[in-house]
Amino acid sequence: MNEWVPIAKEYDPLKAGSIDGTDEEPHDRAVWRAMSARYVPNKDVSGDPHLTLFVARLNLQTTEEKLKEVFSRYGDIRKIRLVRDLVTGFSKGYAFIEYKEERALLKAHRDANKLIIDQREIFVDFELERTLKGWIPRRLGGGFGGKKESGQLRFGGRDRPFRKPINLPAMKNDFYNEGKRERAWSRGGSRDWKTGERDYERSRESRRSERERTSGGYGKSERELEHRAREDRGRAAEGRERERKDRNREAKDGKG
Repeated sequence: MNEWVPIAKEYDPLKAGSIDGTDEEPHDRAVWRAMSARYVPNKDVSGDPHLTLFVARLNLQTTEEKLKEVFSRYGDIRKIRLVRDLVTGFSKGYAFIEYKEERALLKAHRDANKLIIDQREIFVDFELERTLKGWIPRRLGGGFGGKKESGQLRFGGRDRPFRKPINLPAMKNDFYNEGKRERAWSRGGSRDWKTGERDYERSRESRRSERERTSGGYGKSERELEHRAREDRGRAAEGRERERKDRNREAKDGKG
């Protein structure tokens, strides 16, 4: 844990595929490819890698002139290389900008990240291909960042740094020694589960009896309440029947 850093100082494809840099087994095929790859940086690339910025997520319509207009505010630019497709000539959405002074490079690295250029939020980092030991590009399964949709996220870079590993304290073995757990329970006065179940049943019965002893209809048992309701309905029916007979008798006496 003392050696943990959010940004990788040396590129390791296995660690880059781990959210906290602690994986011991590759979790996707691209990591396998990156681990077996032997990448040699392009020797035809000129310029000082320690004075070069990597600019990505550009709008495909952004030109070298637009990049010079934006990044020249941080210092004097020596060269801009917008990477284009060899066949079509269209922009691939990323570029390399070389400054004349390190001070300008550091200022652009600090302030230009997440700028909006041509309605696109850009990403800015140092060039890693020639400066980070063990670097493997994205096309070979390496790199940093990546999209969630691809299922091949890479960690340890500026865009998606490592998360700090969870360091749980080791449990003391004495806690699990024989007899200690029983003594801890006995201090609380706890008993076995059968005793607890019997106590629960007794308390439930006593609460039920208390409800049934309450005055009036409130708190009576459901059976008693139902019996009383049935008796009330019977008495009401008998009363209606007597009234009907009395009316019939009076009607007959009136006719006679």
